[in-house]
Amino acid sequence: MEDPTGIAALAEILPADPGVDEQVDWAAAEARWGTRLPQDYKAFMSVYGGGSFNDVCVLMPLPKEYIQWDPGTFEEETENARYTWEMVDGQEGLDIDPDHILAWGVTSGPDILCWLTTDPDPDKWPVLVCGRHTRDDFTLFPCGMVEFLRKLLLDEFDPYPLSIDLRDASLRYVHWFEQQRQWKAGLDPDSGEPRTTTF
Repeated sequence: MEDPTGIAALAEILPADPGVDEQVDWAAAEARWGTRLPQDYKAFMSVYGGGSFNDVCVLMPLPKEYIQWDPGTFEEETENARYTWEMVDGQEGLDIDPDHILAWGVTSGPDILCWLTTDPDPDKWPVLVCGRHTRDDFTLFPCGMVEFLRKLLLDEFDPYPLSIDLRDASLRYVHWFEQQRQWKAGLDPDSGEPRTTTF
């Protein structure tokens, strides 16, 4: 059966904690952002939830009650990406109103992973990377967020689009709630082993 969101293909290379359904109030999220959100992002949330893998964090559209630290939403990184666009005076070859930049992820690079929301169909929104240590400040990729992550993990971009290199890393997606539960229990959120640092 065809998978229009691409989530099944991503799940083949990026394991997720089973049974994590973020239970996002999509009506409230779309009202907050004034637009429908892409189906592949919604599918990602139902399979993976908000969380991270190898220093790439996928953000949630609305705040959630948390245990240890704020797991992050679109809000702050969208402001950062729009501010960066204005500070660097855009990118040659890209005519973008910064109000059409909406962040869905961030890396430890720290790159900001965004959508360019100019198309009225959110399933056609391309990924826009606001790179901090990349060749260009902003780079547009003609694919959705799930396809972007899949291509990233399979090393199908040239040049490599991020400031951090994921190509030789072992992959495991960890939901934000599980990260915080393990941290509170004195465990490393990525490995599940006893934590050696106290900060």
